[in-house]
Amino acid sequence: MKISSITPWIVKAEGTFFGEFLFVEVQTDEGVTGWGEITTSTRLANRTVASALRHLNDLLVGANPLDIESIWNRTYRNFTYMGSRGAAALCLSGVDIALWDIKGKVLGQPIYELLGGKVREDVLLYTHPDQGKFTTKEGVVEEIMGIVNSGHTALKFDPFPHLNGLQIRRNGYLDGELSRKAERIAAELTALIRETTGPDIELLIDAHGRFNVPTAIRLCNTLEDAGKIDWFEEPVPPESYHALKQVREKINVPISVGERLHTRWEFVPILENRLADYIMPDVTWTGGISELKKISTMAEAYYIPVSPHDASGPINVVAGGHVMITVPNFYRIETSMHDLSCYNRFIETPLDNTGGSLKLTTKPGLGIAMDMDFLRGNIIDGFGRLD
Repeated sequence: MKISSITPWIVKAEGTFFGEFLFVEVQTDEGVTGWGEITTSTRLANRTVASALRHLNDLLVGANPLDIESIWNRTYRNFTYMGSRGAAALCLSGVDIALWDIKGKVLGQPIYELLGGKVREDVLLYTHPDQGKFTTKEGVVEEIMGIVNSGHTALKFDPFPHLNGLQIRRNGYLDGELSRKAERIAAELTALIRETTGPDIELLIDAHGRFNVPTAIRLCNTLEDAGKIDWFEEPVPPESYHALKQVREKINVPISVGERLHTRWEFVPILENRLADYIMPDVTWTGGISELKKISTMAEAYYIPVSPHDASGPINVVAGGHVMITVPNFYRIETSMHDLSCYNRFIETPLDNTGGSLKLTTKPGLGIAMDMDFLRGNIIDGFGRLD
């Protein structure tokens, strides 16, 4: 069996946080096809990575798709001089997931069986509220109770408002500051959500890596007082481990980092220097199923729980689920919303996340089949196949 083509698909995903998904299709000369996902946070990044994926055909067509470890290292080392992390790791992730899908289909086994088998029967999730509905107190309560009533026992939100003139953006870091007014609004929202959930639901705060050291410390302590929060995620940008260390020394809330770290090598200093209480690698960004399993095993030696950032599309959450159902040191997988019905347009059989956990099937590979008619009808910018 040989790889015959690698095709990036950028597909409309209306009603989702990202608005589009980036899937990866790997075809073989024996008719077995595997699927992966990469979906990034911006249109620019999606198109950059999708263009790079097309060029991987020059490297990988003709290779045996079952030689996953060999292909992983061969691809990774081809990017050495431009940097093997970042976009290179994303390309590698999508292909790696697709190769595991192929291997499972060839061997007639779900991926989790190939990774050592299950250590639990399902995969616990945490999710996000739709903060666009947070325009009134009643809207907040209704949205939060929808999550609680769905059976989820943890939720995550970003309470920090984007006020006029504020030098912080959703995906960027400028001055790292937050005004006292914005801090007060964040504290009031956090207190309201804690009052709504009661004491038994875990509240996770996402700072999106936007703050400088003193601001991050101040905000974390304020929200701890307001809502008894259970983690503070990405308090500072990912480039400085020193900044993360300074924050960690001055707060009492567990820290979670890792969605913007690529490959096991970027997690080594986090673990060795005790900089986080949870790590959250994304299977579609950090190096695929192969790498997520290795990172999880590394973290197990430090007794650090793994909680993957898998909040984009259906392949993202399912691929992470196949690894996490085999991992002892697992906390929860992230999903972007508690109602995953928006994913069902892309796949032939709906996902089951009833009761706040993902149930994996016994079907081979990832265990999902893509709806090819829907994909073909929603291709963006020519990324995909019409045949």
